[in-house]
Amino acid sequence: MKYLNKFWLGAVAVSLLASCVEDSLLDYPVEKPESLAKLEYLNDYDVLKSYVDRSANPDFKLGAGVSVDGFNNKGVVYSHIVSNFDEVTAGWEMKHGGIVQNDGSLNLARVSNFITTAQEAGITIYGHTLAWHANQNAEYLNGIIADQEIETDPGDGNNALHATTPNANANIWDWQLEYVLPTPLTQGVEYTITMRAKASSPFTVAFWRTDGSSTNYGPDMAFGESWGDVSVTFTPTMNATKLQFCFGTFAGDLYFDDMVLTASGSEENLIENGAFDEETLSGWQKPSWHGYTFLVEPVAAGPAKWWTNLVTNSDVEGDDVSSFFATEIAVGPDPATIGAEGTGADGVGRAIVVQSGDNPVNAWDTQFFVKAPQQLLAGQAYRFSMKVKADKPATIESQAHNNPGGYLHWSMVGSPSVTTEWQEYTNSGIISAEQAGANGMNTIAFNLAVFSEANTYYFDDIVWEIEESGNKRPLTPEEKADTLSWALENWIAGTLEVTKEYVKAWDVVNEPMDDGNPYELKTGVGKTDMAADEFYWQDYLGKDYAVMAFNLARQYGSPDDIHFINDYNLEYNIDKCKGLIQYVEYIEAAGAQVDGIGTQMHINVNSDKDKIVEMFELLAATGKLIKVSELDMGVGVPTSEATDEHYIAQAEMYQFVVEKYFEIIPANQRYGITIWSPLDSPTGSGWRAGEPIGLWTEGYYRKRAYAGFADGLSGN
Repeated sequence: MKYLNKFWLGAVAVSLLASCVEDSLLDYPVEKPESLAKLEYLNDYDVLKSYVDRSANPDFKLGAGVSVDGFNNKGVVYSHIVSNFDEVTAGWEMKHGGIVQNDGSLNLARVSNFITTAQEAGITIYGHTLAWHANQNAEYLNGIIADQEIETDPGDGNNALHATTPNANANIWDWQLEYVLPTPLTQGVEYTITMRAKASSPFTVAFWRTDGSSTNYGPDMAFGESWGDVSVTFTPTMNATKLQFCFGTFAGDLYFDDMVLTASGSEENLIENGAFDEETLSGWQKPSWHGYTFLVEPVAAGPAKWWTNLVTNSDVEGDDVSSFFATEIAVGPDPATIGAEGTGADGVGRAIVVQSGDNPVNAWDTQFFVKAPQQLLAGQAYRFSMKVKADKPATIESQAHNNPGGYLHWSMVGSPSVTTEWQEYTNSGIISAEQAGANGMNTIAFNLAVFSEANTYYFDDIVWEIEESGNKRPLTPEEKADTLSWALENWIAGTLEVTKEYVKAWDVVNEPMDDGNPYELKTGVGKTDMAADEFYWQDYLGKDYAVMAFNLARQYGSPDDIHFINDYNLEYNIDKCKGLIQYVEYIEAAGAQVDGIGTQMHINVNSDKDKIVEMFELLAATGKLIKVSELDMGVGVPTSEATDEHYIAQAEMYQFVVEKYFEIIPANQRYGITIWSPLDSPTGSGWRAGEPIGLWTEGYYRKRAYAGFADGLSGN
């Protein structure tokens, strides 16, 4: 390559002077252009890799980023790279998006050719990269965790009780459906009636009991447009002989199925043929003057049903309180407080802890709120459960709110009686029009100041589910994690099967840390400008996605492979460098092995030198192998505007970076330095387009940066 550079520089000189050959006969001198003369010193440099002191750095690798196709063609790109570098890193072709096809299969033909070409040239390959959020086949990955088709058979229907009313009347009692109980209910005993029900439009059915001379009213039952579970509990004040369902103001269709009536402490169903498996109306009647129809008939199977939990961190074992808020002694609502270890149900784990004061003015002076991430409208079926206890026995009330503190209705999920022992409280039903309000509700509020004395309440295992239906169902978070764990293993195992005999070092995890929150992982949650090839594994697999990736790379690769974690802006944001180091510590504490840390260093001539030094010092202190993985450098202007002063500054900064690497990183930790773009970037490039970032021009002529980099390597 030294010869080629001299040749090209000489060719330029000849072309510039050719028209002046005859001028040598003139009686005045012809001088070489200054712009060419001052760069002639570059011709005295040898090929770049010759400046590495191999005796002091026997394992150091001088690398370059390459286009696989350009390298495989064995043309000028190949000659240039092989002459100057020890190692190559594929720009795109060894990433998930370059290998994984839309059906999940792996196309590694180009990578296999790349390995063969590199092996023949005696140059190593650095694998880049196994777990990243960019350059992913996001279409495939999103597809395998998309909503799942559910096959339904129209013949799978079952019998139900179907009532049809021709019109809406003035009074709720103008349409009544009655069930004559085989055995009267017992006064003072608590009963629960549950059923599956739906209506042609959302409606609240009045539920009464009578003994023929007196009537108990309520609680009402809300029917939605889709099949949903309805459950109410009541205590009759007489020995009721009939159940009455009143819907006089409704016009349309009502469906009842799977009806179960039980006394407290008993499992005996007091409604005969409650599933309507037998096509008989035994026990069912209506007033003779009520002009509507009812019958038992087959109902075709509708869309599949499932329940979706709306609560984040239901078990309170994480730190996320986005679903939980509290007002304590009239101060709030604020994010709720998570108690210490041991405050959770049965003394295990943690719980939400809310404290009330003495002599409250209002029952709502202290409240606990459970907030859903979406608006829930009238007719929505729900199920709610939680484990609860208090330091003193108390009764609490529930309300429907739209956001914590946005009162809508006085009752939502009943009024739990709380004791000093953990107990589970459950409630289910259909959200009524009053509970939903005009724009929907999203919060259950519990009034904790009903009890007049100061008290401490504990809440755990809080689940608020809504019933959803359709011909597709979303995968649960657990199902998505399981599916993506398989996909990650399939991708890593398949890639390493082809590469492991020659590729001995990998960026296993690339760019994990968030720029705005440098001690946290990146996330795609809430991102509105997601690129077509972006996919955040960590959003589904959690913080241990990197643990999984490193373990898989170790499992399917060769035992002596070197595994790196890699990120950018570590020299710009020192907290990000510290955050990455902390994450490495977390990964290793979880049982995986991280051999090295890569710092990309896409920098500028004006980058902060003190921060570069601090970054190298922090990385050196880890004891890990350290690699400058993607070094390139802008000058602040495009190539078309760059001056010699820009190039002098660039050469000086390249030399500074290389010198500091060798000065600060101990010899046994120096994996190497990779130049990400050996040439200046073309105007149409996808990376730093039109910038003079390389050590060579686009035409393969050495720049001042070449000398600066070489001098940094040699220490001269």
